Amino acid sequence: MNDTSPTTKANKNPTDVTITRAKGRPMLSWVGKKPLGRVTAFPAQAIERFSATDTQLVQGLGAADWSKWPPDLPQGGLLYHGDNKEVLAHLLANGFRGQVKLIYIDPPFDSGADYVRKVQLRGPRGTLKIDGEDYALGEQVQYTDIWSNDNYLQFMYERLLMLKELLSEDGGLYLHCDWNKAHHLRCLLEEVFGPDGFRNEIIWQRVAARSDSTTYNHIHDVVMYCTKGPDFVWNQQYHAYSEDYLEVKYARKDAAGRRYRLDNITSPNPRPNMTYDWMGHPPPEKGWRYSKETMQRLHEEGRIWYPSDKQKRPQLIRYLDEAEGVPLRSIWTDINPVNSQADERSEYPTQKPETLLERLIATSTNPGDLVLDCFIGSGTTAAVAQKLGRRWIGCDINKGAIQTTAKRLQGVMREQAAALANTRQGELVAQDDAPPAPCQLSFSTWRVNDYDLQIQHNEAVELACEHLGITRTRTDPFFDGTRGQMLTKIIPLNHPLTPLDLEALRAELKTRPEEERDILIVSLGQEHKAREWVEHYNHNRPINKIHLIELRTDRKAGGFIKHEPMSVRASATRNGDKLVVQIDDVVSPSIIARLDLQEGIFRAQIPDWRAVVDCVLIDTNHDGEVFNVALADVPARKQDLVTGRYELPAPPAGATVAVKVIDMLGEERVTLLQAP
Repeated sequence: MNDTSPTTKANKNPTDVTITRAKGRPMLSWVGKKPLGRVTAFPAQAIERFSATDTQLVQGLGAADWSKWPPDLPQGGLLYHGDNKEVLAHLLANGFRGQVKLIYIDPPFDSGADYVRKVQLRGPRGTLKIDGEDYALGEQVQYTDIWSNDNYLQFMYERLLMLKELLSEDGGLYLHCDWNKAHHLRCLLEEVFGPDGFRNEIIWQRVAARSDSTTYNHIHDVVMYCTKGPDFVWNQQYHAYSEDYLEVKYARKDAAGRRYRLDNITSPNPRPNMTYDWMGHPPPEKGWRYSKETMQRLHEEGRIWYPSDKQKRPQLIRYLDEAEGVPLRSIWTDINPVNSQADERSEYPTQKPETLLERLIATSTNPGDLVLDCFIGSGTTAAVAQKLGRRWIGCDINKGAIQTTAKRLQGVMREQAAALANTRQGELVAQDDAPPAPCQLSFSTWRVNDYDLQIQHNEAVELACEHLGITRTRTDPFFDGTRGQMLTKIIPLNHPLTPLDLEALRAELKTRPEEERDILIVSLGQEHKAREWVEHYNHNRPINKIHLIELRTDRKAGGFIKHEPMSVRASATRNGDKLVVQIDDVVSPSIIARLDLQEGIFRAQIPDWRAVVDCVLIDTNHDGEVFNVALADVPARKQDLVTGRYELPAPPAGATVAVKVIDMLGEERVTLLQAP
């Protein structure tokens, strides 16, 4: 048995993509504002693939047009793990410019919010609870270090410029925020999309009341809607009438019990050709609304109400069950937030209800269109897009968000595959109330710029800074601090220093021609090519020389960070034509350490190893690069445990069987077994 972590290989060099400058007004100003004329696009590595069916069940069934889809990408959902600026650049460089019909983003907007998910170990109610993963270094840029207005505005400005490039000419963008940042973000949107591109400010009442405020209670969020061009997708949506309205307007019932109201049947404008007698009733002064032929048809259908008094006008009967409802307005009070008992709840702190996304996606897209969310969070946008027969792309810097979204989409696709397998296509299409057929029953997970945020904690970064004497800088969007007279850059501690990291540093220094300080780079390890890159770069360079510290091996400054990975004990045997995978034990030192820290002198007990396991994925013929999910054990409820024993169709003898275990903190461990 061999325990290993997933490996990836970069198969392309980084490229530059151009970004159109904003030309709208007003133009908000802030310290450090700079246009994003060009951005580096890094390669993406396929990490995982999932398919809900082995057959081509949905080929040609959905309404999607895949003709403009990049040929080197699988036709299915795309889930990207990485900084969304890098992901958006990657999408622009790989065929998605102008292809996205709808963008919904719910960026961090409340500096007091906790964007880290909470974790409860699996098992019966009352099972131990622990805090979720802390912010990794890269995540701090998007979740904790951007709250000075200048950094936040630059952060959003860059991403909005790139998102506009991805939108189709008839596409739209919805930006979800709260009252704290709405005024700033509206100015940014009008600068990027132009004042004519700003269409709506939607007020969503999230809660009825709050009692923890000393000012007027903030009970709403804001959703701002922009379009790229003047002709955009718009499917009018309606909401139900209020009970008060129904009692007043639809008080009448016919013999069959159908509720109806009476509507004027006279013309609002003079129409001389419509001045005819009808059933003994003289014509109105301006004439009837309908022609004599139409009036006869309505009469035969029983759609005209006749008063006993011939001096009064007949009226049109409008039935309640045929009314579409009230056209949506800009204040929404009929959508509730995700409560603690909701089936869709994923314990993600900023999760939005599916009904909200259903309304936005139904309004601004048609079946088969492409939807993008680059702050995917718990995956609500992708899940709703999948259910409504749209294609989707999701992205997040937080690894827990990627895992949560992947689990959620696996469940949605399995349900859709089961429904399609039991229903003939013709029957499905014939049902008026049935959702559109799915465009895909598979998706793939990708990592951009070797970006993998495993168990890297704020405390590790702070410890490194304290140990090395680095003064943290919260206002610089690129560098993390200073050490003496040197600028300091801390490379994400999940991967060694690579030439890609160094190229990003070189690109940043080009934007700062006045900067003459040397650079200190701190990393957990270094690729050999990275050291060669630095030696070549420093040769005969009087300014901006690069100095390296490797935390694991440096004799003076390193050797103090240690992370004990999760261990998995598993085996693979054959039973006839079946492969039997048995997991006997899983130990998560990270969870144990977190529990010991919380419980103090009383050590927490974990009676069953399955309590620490969130899910188990198995690839029965692993190629060493992409993890193809042949089996996924994802318990539906928190009190349920993974099975631990699995039977699958046996692969050829000697094939590599990969067992991926993800614990409740999101740490992954891949164990490689050999098929007997």
